[in-house]
Amino acid sequence: MAGQLKEVRNRIKSVQSTQQITKAMKMVSAAKLRRAQDAIIQMRPYARKLQELLSNIVSNTESGTGMSLAMERPVEKVLLIVITSDRGLAGAFNANVIKLAKATIAERYSAQHKKGNITIWAIGKKGYEHFLKNNYKTDATYKDIFLHLAYENVQQASQAAMKAFEEKQFDVVEIVYSQFKNAATQKFEVERFLPIPKAANKAGAAKADFIFDPSKEELVAELMPRILNTQLYKAVLDSNASEHGARMTAMDKASENANEMLRSLRISYNRARQAAITTELTEIVSGAAALQG
Repeated sequence: MAGQLKEVRNRIKSVQSTQQITKAMKMVSAAKLRRAQDAIIQMRPYARKLQELLSNIVSNTESGTGMSLAMERPVEKVLLIVITSDRGLAGAFNANVIKLAKATIAERYSAQHKKGNITIWAIGKKGYEHFLKNNYKTDATYKDIFLHLAYENVQQASQAAMKAFEEKQFDVVEIVYSQFKNAATQKFEVERFLPIPKAANKAGAAKADFIFDPSKEELVAELMPRILNTQLYKAVLDSNASEHGARMTAMDKASENANEMLRSLRISYNRARQAAITTELTEIVSGAAALQG
């Protein structure tokens, strides 16, 4: 009986220690989330407007000089930029991004995958480790971007993707990431990066009419890379905020589960202690009765 009590006490101490860790991680993630949330909220309207501008320019500009990044061609080679996190303990965050990337390959690019023409640039160690382990053609060049999250580091990845597309190493580039909604909600997205998608033509919508100064070719050639850099940076910021939100929510749930376990263990401990006391009293009473007899 004493051994059972000691075992329950040890389990209680273990759960309490774990709960302290989960509460601390929740507080750290909450602090990081505030900064990450501010960054993506400030970036999102700017990035959205730039993306609309770029799509409208592409839609209303004939293919030619400076339009190589919008050139549609038969899809033989595909690049997926998959954005996960460097660390786990974030619920199903990384698993959902990876699952969406695999579903995209299966649904859109199964023929290219069979030919070995799917390449994955992993941003975040978790995605890189998974795809490498599962024998996907994976590039580790940009997996450590979150160690020093800065526009310049993301810009290197986007410029490399643009260069590879222009050199026809890839015919299409997609970004797979998590769009931040709030601390408890993320929306997992596949977003076309290259070729630049045209704006959707809505019935009755007026055609955008731009006046270019300097020439259209000069502006397009200058604007396209800048806007694409911003697009990838926004996706990285979205994923960063989503990761911290997911981890904060996961640690909050873990702390609640620890409370439930502690309540159950304390009930078990009290029952065992009461049983031990009852057994001792019974032995005393039996011994006294034997002496009297």
